[in-house]
Amino acid sequence: MLVEKNVPLQPLNTFGIVARAHQLVRVRSEAQLHEVLADAALRPVPKFVLGGGSNIVLTGDVKPLVLKAEIMGRRLVEETPRAWVVEAGAGEVWHDFVAWTIEQGFYGLENLALIPGTVGAAPVQNIGAYGVELQDRFESLDAVDLETGQNFSLRAAQCAFGYRDSVFKHPPALDADGRPRGHGLAGRAFITRVRFALPKPWRPVLGYADLERRQAELGVDQPTPQQLFDWICEIRRAKLPDPRVLGNAGSFFKNPTVTPEQCADIIARDPKIVHYPMPDGSIKLAAGWLIDACGWKGKAVGNASVYEKQALVLVNKGIADPATCATGGEVMTLAKAIQTSVYERFGIRLEPEPVVV
Repeated sequence: MLVEKNVPLQPLNTFGIVARAHQLVRVRSEAQLHEVLADAALRPVPKFVLGGGSNIVLTGDVKPLVLKAEIMGRRLVEETPRAWVVEAGAGEVWHDFVAWTIEQGFYGLENLALIPGTVGAAPVQNIGAYGVELQDRFESLDAVDLETGQNFSLRAAQCAFGYRDSVFKHPPALDADGRPRGHGLAGRAFITRVRFALPKPWRPVLGYADLERRQAELGVDQPTPQQLFDWICEIRRAKLPDPRVLGNAGSFFKNPTVTPEQCADIIARDPKIVHYPMPDGSIKLAAGWLIDACGWKGKAVGNASVYEKQALVLVNKGIADPATCATGGEVMTLAKAIQTSVYERFGIRLEPEPVVV
């Protein structure tokens, strides 16, 4: 087991923010993780799990021991009349895993193509795009409790998935004596492997304007999984910046939900607002539209700015030069200014997606 000291984290976070880890261990197997947890010097040290670094904003150096998830592997676990069950190690790049499933003839993840990050981080965020969320394809996962060292597995219901939410984002509640109770796993679980049930027969998930436009342009009534995968990659590349050029964490804010009455009130004032009815009767609003309507597209705070092509994305303009690189503080100052503008105009509080470290 190698404990690296004073490790630069700029290459390990897609925002490209300059920071360092006081200590870092690259975890490439469960056995290696158990070795860390059994080490007398490392066992009591606070720990921070790092996947692909695509959903974090670093506001300074990271003092906890960074556990870099690098467990690899992809395989077909089982085939049933209803699904292919496939598994991937937590360190696998999510997009590469999606591409592999399609190459193997296992379909159902194509709508989630090109989402940055690793497989192990995907359940934490319950990633989603173009009408599909991870929970729609999730089968189970394996993890290790960082406090007890015990291995455990979770099914979907135990993960408490919600919109960009899961049990892994919530700390356990405490009883009157300060002891943990409940099932929150924030900061406590290291996910090692994730399994997905990909449905048979496959049916394309369409219905989004960008996809319908592409269908009409190409005259395709029933796209294949590969076609749908390719369309989504093209659409995302056209809309979102490459983090190697402009550091970013993808969509920075969650799309808020409101009641039909609240939506009607906003429509009365802003008829063009982009909104989607949800199965539970609530209305989802497009956070990017709200931000754009407040005039933020292209504006900056220091070296952090709102992407000129998509107001939902905040970017680091100076990723190539440490002298002009955005700090985590600049990113969060910009985010808070946007939140204030949207609340003052629409009465809606935007919630950030990334974890602030």
